[in-house]
Formats: sequence, C-alpha cells, structure tokens
Amino acid sequence: QVEFVESGGGLVQPGGSLRLSCTAFGSTVDRDPLGWFRQAPGKEREGVACISGVDGSTGYGDSVKGRFTISRDNAKNTVYLQMNNLKPEDTAVYYCAASPISRPPILARLYDYWGQGTQVTVSS
Repeated sequence: QVEFVESGGGLVQPGGSLRLSCTAFGSTVDRDPLGWFRQAPGKEREGVACISGVDGSTGYGDSVKGRFTISRDNAKNTVYLQMNNLKPEDTAVYYCAASPISRPPILARLYDYWGQGTQVTVSS
C-alpha cells in the first residue's frame, strides 16, 4: 500500500516562501493525479492544487492562484508545492493525496490515498 511522506512545513513570516515535498513509498504514482489540500481550524478541507498524471497539466484553487505552484518529479516519486508570498490565511495543515480518476477536480472525496499532513504556519 502506498504511503506518503511529507516535509517542508514550518513557521514563516507573511510574504515568505516554503516548498513542500511529498514522496510516495511502496508504489509508484507516476500515472496518478496528485493533489494538495489544506485544512485550517474551523474550516472545511480546501483543494489547493492538482497535477495530472497524463500530461502534467495543473489546476489551482482560486485563493492560491499566482502564488503557489505544483510540480512533480516522477523519477523521484515526489510531488512538490512551492508556496510564495504566504499570507496568514494560508495557515493550515497541508495534505497530499492521489486520485484514481484521470482528471479529477480538486475535491477531497475524489482522492483515495492521503499523506499524514504537515503544518504550515504563517505569522509575524
């Protein structure tokens, strides 16, 4: 069974940057769509970004467009999330996930395999 190991979270000041990594172990995910989600206290789980396993095309949630970039390195079985110009409202636990659907929207219910989450805190 595939397991995801996430890293790169931490505490940063507003305007700062972080790069999250999520590596899959136990199975290759090169054919699978991958996504990043986040959940802040008192809020619903939110889709952040997704990347296709077919052609590498990407999609983003409206709140992060222009600031976040998702990418993948299939040779390393890893997906990344580059986060720039971070805002306090970006504070959340960030999760990576894989979907069995070819081109899924960034909806949590369409993703079956999840990482453990990593905390991102944006505060001055």
